[in-house]
Amino acid sequence: MTALPALLEGITRVARLAGEEIMRVYAGDEISVEHKADCSPVTEADTRANRLIMRELHNLSPQIPVLSEESVSIPWETRQQWHEYWLVDPLDGTKEFINRNDEFTVNIALIRDGVPVLGVVYAPALETTWKGLVGVGAWKQEREGTPQPIAVKPLPASLKENVVTVVASRRHGGDALQGLLASLATHFQDVREVNMGSSLKICLVAEGSADLYPRLAPTSEWDTAAAQAVLAAAGGDIVKTDLTPLRYNSEDNILNPHFLALGDVNAAWRTLLGSSTTV
Repeated sequence: MTALPALLEGITRVARLAGEEIMRVYAGDEISVEHKADCSPVTEADTRANRLIMRELHNLSPQIPVLSEESVSIPWETRQQWHEYWLVDPLDGTKEFINRNDEFTVNIALIRDGVPVLGVVYAPALETTWKGLVGVGAWKQEREGTPQPIAVKPLPASLKENVVTVVASRRHGGDALQGLLASLATHFQDVREVNMGSSLKICLVAEGSADLYPRLAPTSEWDTAAAQAVLAAAGGDIVKTDLTPLRYNSEDNILNPHFLALGDVNAAWRTLLGSSTTV
């Protein structure tokens, strides 16, 4: 079996190659959009990135199966036998890609027994990579620079005199999010909200630029796995709104429940979030 550090470097290379495919489409004059059965958009960039990733993963680790958003659906009867597999979103943030706001990513994660243990998130338009290996560390690399270690930010001991930064989706939130922000406002001097697309939100928590990302709207497992590995490697984690761990490949449905991406996992989140932890 290939050692995980070597796999991490290999997957970083694969994610960047996929990013090059995506940027070739992004640089064109027009982005052609089709829609899948669930009405979600798909572009040539999704397809080209997926084809490259599937090929490269097979070359890198032919013994490890792959579940990808843009590949043929794999029956639960097969998936439930997997103790280790790759979970891939070749282009996370397709709507951001179509709108050309640069906030889209390539997500590749290695799942073992329901837990993301290795992840790479690459933002090709930003030329930035976040990668992590749980139990070893997490890093951020801008362009061709040296990867820099990243870690989550601890919440201050004296909460009332400080600021908490919450990162949220550009497109989802609603009353549940506003209730959560209101609860935080009773504990902190200031609650700052930052809006962003794709798995970049989780990466902001991993690098200490934000304290919390509450996702109170639907996502799929491939949307979160790679960034969860980065976050966990940086000292944080993703939990369900009842604060129990978010796990993968545990049932036929690949939709995530609502969740919280936490920086400081030792903070008193149940108190800070109040009734919003039961969303």
